[in-house]
Amino acid sequence: MTHKETPLLDAIVRIDRLPATGRAIKVAPDAATREALAALLKLTAVEAFYAELTVVPLRGGLRAQGRLRARIVQPSVITFESVTQEVDEPIDRVFLPEAQSHKPTPGSEVFVDLDDEDFPDHIDGPEVDLSPLLIETLALGIDPYPRLPGESLDALGVLPDETDTGPFAGLKKLKPGPEKA
Repeated sequence: MTHKETPLLDAIVRIDRLPATGRAIKVAPDAATREALAALLKLTAVEAFYAELTVVPLRGGLRAQGRLRARIVQPSVITFESVTQEVDEPIDRVFLPEAQSHKPTPGSEVFVDLDDEDFPDHIDGPEVDLSPLLIETLALGIDPYPRLPGESLDALGVLPDETDTGPFAGLKKLKPGPEKA
């Protein structure tokens, strides 16, 4: 018997029960789920999280389009004080069943067009869990170097040394300069 992990967010869509006109999905987790989401993303808090998606059938799979809005709190990279950030990200992702007839043979070349749109995500079975999509979208929308307004290393009085201490500093001393030539 296999144990299926419970998704963090309630965003599972069954393709076989999806109407031809599509379906609207709204995800607004409770406080306990937002706390677990903050722990997963190593944030101080997720104060608000709301996603609204329209899911429509597409070539045996589905397409999810919509918007994710969240308010997160994380420490500043300079003073470690709490910084609040509003996240507002668009979502547009395609999920398709893996093609059975076009599997490349081992050792064969596969053409990948890097300028093309994103590849669709492959799905197995009749269900698609959109939780990882929502968590990934939130994670990519987070500022990796949060700062409070007006905050900088100069304001703290931390200035970099003018002396060169890099890995080539010793070699630079050996190189004859214009005054030594």
